[in-house]
Amino acid sequence: MSDSLKERISSFFIGQQHIAPLAVFRIAFGSIMLLSTIRFVLKGWVYAFYIKPKFHFTFYGFESVQPLGETGMYCLFGLLIVSSLFIALGLFYRVAILTFFLCFTYVELIDKTTYLNHYYFISILALLLILVPANRYFSIDVFRKPLLTVTQVPAWTISIFKLQLLLVYFFAGLSKLNYDWLIAALPLRIWLPANSHLPIIGPWLTQLWVAYAFSWFGALFDLGVGFFLLWDKTRKPAYAFVVLFHLATGLLFKIGVFPYIMIAVTPIFFSEKTHIRIIQFFRNYQKPSADHTPKGDLGVWPVSNFQEKLIWAILGLHFTIQLLLPFRFLLYPGKLYWTEEGYRFSWRVMLMEKGGTAFFHVKDPATGRQSEIVNAQYLTPLQETMMATQPDMILQYAHFLAKDYEQKGIKNPIVTAESYVTLNGSGSRLYIDSTINLATEQETFGHKPWILPFRQ
Repeated sequence: MSDSLKERISSFFIGQQHIAPLAVFRIAFGSIMLLSTIRFVLKGWVYAFYIKPKFHFTFYGFESVQPLGETGMYCLFGLLIVSSLFIALGLFYRVAILTFFLCFTYVELIDKTTYLNHYYFISILALLLILVPANRYFSIDVFRKPLLTVTQVPAWTISIFKLQLLLVYFFAGLSKLNYDWLIAALPLRIWLPANSHLPIIGPWLTQLWVAYAFSWFGALFDLGVGFFLLWDKTRKPAYAFVVLFHLATGLLFKIGVFPYIMIAVTPIFFSEKTHIRIIQFFRNYQKPSADHTPKGDLGVWPVSNFQEKLIWAILGLHFTIQLLLPFRFLLYPGKLYWTEEGYRFSWRVMLMEKGGTAFFHVKDPATGRQSEIVNAQYLTPLQETMMATQPDMILQYAHFLAKDYEQKGIKNPIVTAESYVTLNGSGSRLYIDSTINLATEQETFGHKPWILPFRQ
């Protein structure tokens, strides 16, 4: 490794930097969370996702995380709105960011039906924001208590967000290096023609070569953009591509606020001068004042050695997990997009078109009588759709049915599922072994042998 590269890597984490990028990042994150949370409430999704369902698909190990009831859930989202606003303003920041992280992560743990990569991403950013002094500059906290003000922070307090974004993009690109995406242009050749009604670009989206162009560009963009954002000479064009790429995906696909989150937080890669100018813009075009220049120890974040070592330990653990988790699918047999074992929490974004239908039967072993379950009696349409193609949710629902029928007086009911799934337009085929009594199968981190192999 050359000395210049060592110096660049060292300066990425060690040394002091102006705090302005951190302050702008805090404002961007808080603002986008405020808008998206208000939108979530106004769309009626609090009721639809957390109050209406009779049953929730919890994550393995978090079965005790259950909704609070109607009043409790609306109060919780009220807390999310207030804490988002306070984060953006930098008011009571420590309490606000901790409250937001706990409330948001709790909501995401209630039901994996609504799992999205960007929800996971938001929880991670909130966790990292707990560790840094993002309120020590251009905030109401420093207006209330000027002694809190600092102008210089350790470089790692800013670089950890760059590293997290780089990992998200890179792993998203790495996951696209497969036959379906690059050689068969799937699932984009299925999705893009659905937008043929759009003016001007609509007719182009029906062309096969366009699906290939989108697939290859998407893979190359994700693999490289994080690195181009790190370099001074390529940063501006790279960010322009970030904006165009995410606006295009936001227009063509229903992926919520994810594009706008990425557009809002990616400027963290820009220099401190750029962020100082942004803050000056908010200060109504005032000229840069002397407080933008380091003032010796008075301008430095006073973090103790113990605090810094503790934070480094947390960050070391966090980024080790981030580096390893996307590769855990290698521990499982079979086609990843078919079994989905090791799929979540690995930055695999929009990689497959999967649909299916699941029929459940409950049999009384004492009488031999069997009945077919009407899933709509227990699940919302969204839950039923998501459950039909995800083995862990099929198993969890089977356990729920077994418990329900035991309460109705059937001892040790036999629960079987007949599920038909299609992957990337491959045609419907039997998904799991319909002879297996799922009521006696246990959820673990191991492979589920009752998932039938994907056959071409």
